[in-house]
Amino acid sequence: MVRETGTGKYEQLIARCKSLAPVTTAVVHPCERSALAGAAEAAAAGLIEPIYVGPKQRIAEIAREGDIDLGSAEIVDAPHSHGAAERAVALVREGRAELLMKGSLHTDEILAAVVARDSGLRTGRRISHVFIMDVPTYHKVLIVTDAAINIAPSLEDKVDICQNAIDLAVSLGLKQPKVAILAAVETVNSKMSATLDAAALCKMAERGQLKGALLDGPLAFDNAISRDAARTKGIKSEVAGDPDILVAPDLEAGNILAKLLSFLAKADSAGLVVGARVPIILTSRADSVRARIASCAVAMLAAHARRASSAGG
Repeated sequence: MVRETGTGKYEQLIARCKSLAPVTTAVVHPCERSALAGAAEAAAAGLIEPIYVGPKQRIAEIAREGDIDLGSAEIVDAPHSHGAAERAVALVREGRAELLMKGSLHTDEILAAVVARDSGLRTGRRISHVFIMDVPTYHKVLIVTDAAINIAPSLEDKVDICQNAIDLAVSLGLKQPKVAILAAVETVNSKMSATLDAAALCKMAERGQLKGALLDGPLAFDNAISRDAARTKGIKSEVAGDPDILVAPDLEAGNILAKLLSFLAKADSAGLVVGARVPIILTSRADSVRARIASCAVAMLAAHARRASSAGG
């Protein structure tokens, strides 16, 4: 996560944003230097038009002390992190912002405002988290889900987790994303619920309950990521060796997988929450500059795809 140079995969995403207008983004409680700088960097790159939401005087102090140029961006005063989350969500509901970006508050705080029954940004879908990863040893951007929100997802939850990731991948320009449903083995075993869920998800995709992608599973990680490994096991699959999306069986597996790729394979990881009315950009102090910029670029592409979908009816 600390690399500042990359393989060019993120840069290809960012290049797709060059012809698009920046998206108005409510930046929630950016009361720490890296959080404020990340939003300012994305604004300077032409990806977002930030509205900073939080204690106005504190934000101004951080900008001054950190030599961060906020330009003419609006600052909406909110006394504390809870209030900032609620006000930022209200800006989206009012149509003043199309994206949310997490500042220095806890993820739970912003999500509580997002899922609030009467005042939040719920849809018919369960929200989920995606890592958009630039892995130096893999040939394209890789989406890993869910590694941060759904602890032990049911089959129905996994339908939403898959569809959220598929829709995001399509917004990044993929015509038919390839989805590998991960388990410990590649055969269906009634004692291993992840394999049953994987098989059910694949059948649901065949019947149109999941749309827009090619699914295969259960697949062990080696079979999912390596054609040679799949061939050795006698697995014939259009997904094996070439997935765009890896769906973990539960949060612990997904979180371990994403962090393993980051720290052992030196991958950069851009994070988003999807499934709400708007994408939510999650960045951390450990993220490299290019990972933070990539998070905003992916969210920007998703926002423009949402606009196009709404315009189309």
